[in-house]
Amino acid sequence: MTNIRVAVKEDCLRLLELINELALYEKAPHEVTVTLQEFEDAGFGKKPVWKAFVAENQGIIIGLALYYVRYSTWKGCRLYLEDLIVTEEFRGKGIGKSLFDRVIAEAKQLGYNGMVWQVLDWNDPALNFYKKYEADIEPGWLNASLSKEQLLNY
Repeated sequence: MTNIRVAVKEDCLRLLELINELALYEKAPHEVTVTLQEFEDAGFGKKPVWKAFVAENQGIIIGLALYYVRYSTWKGCRLYLEDLIVTEEFRGKGIGKSLFDRVIAEAKQLGYNGMVWQVLDWNDPALNFYKKYEADIEPGWLNASLSKEQLLNY
């Protein structure tokens, strides 16, 4: 039986393992550069910026939904779902749905004006999953970023 619960600091090592699994699936394993210490501090330090729910089966974390508050000048406060991950052997068993539903409940409970996330255009399983929720998947927006090195070199 799978249990959905709030993540705690002691979960961080396992959460990073799942994040690395997702990066490998998304063909970008080299992009995960955060250290365990940085990850723990960002979630459980003096100024936490993320929260998460985990799916646990027989004491082992098999999935996670990591989120934070995003502010839109057009829409106000919205929940931003950074990662929704279920380890490969447990996919297709409703665990992702349980995690996603828990995040929706959190967004409603906190009174946010919506929920947003990103999905890769080639990730058909994820696209089909989100379509079941009648999610709006917007074309036309491109991601832009500066790395830590780029910031330091500017």
